[in-house]
Amino acid sequence: MYPQFNDQFAKSARQFADTTAQVGRLTLENTEAVFGLQLAALEENMNATFAFWGELADVRDFDGLKAAWPKGAQVARENVERSIGAGQEAFGRTLKTNEAIAQIAKSQFETVAATVQADAEKVVKAASARKAR
Repeated sequence: MYPQFNDQFAKSARQFADTTAQVGRLTLENTEAVFGLQLAALEENMNATFAFWGELADVRDFDGLKAAWPKGAQVARENVERSIGAGQEAFGRTLKTNEAIAQIAKSQFETVAATVQADAEKVVKAASARKAR
């Protein structure tokens, strides 16, 4: 009787470890992708901002400043758009990852439920067979 419990416990522990590893892998992949997206957006924003500041440093008079002002507003708008776009894409990726994790959990619950039901049916059959004797 104890070996059966030990085998079942070992099987369950192994399945839990495999599932945990799979969820961890998905989470890590998502974290890497989101970090890469955010880093790329930050890099583009910094390059655009420093390029604008370089142009602004060359301005020598008020007319040059008036001409550079719309470009600064354009750079700021593009930076905000890039940041929002990266945030939306990161949110979408995270949502897909969470859906994949939920699907893994659902399949685990279904597997466990089927196993428990099969074991319960075996016990009922064994009890019926003993009663019939």
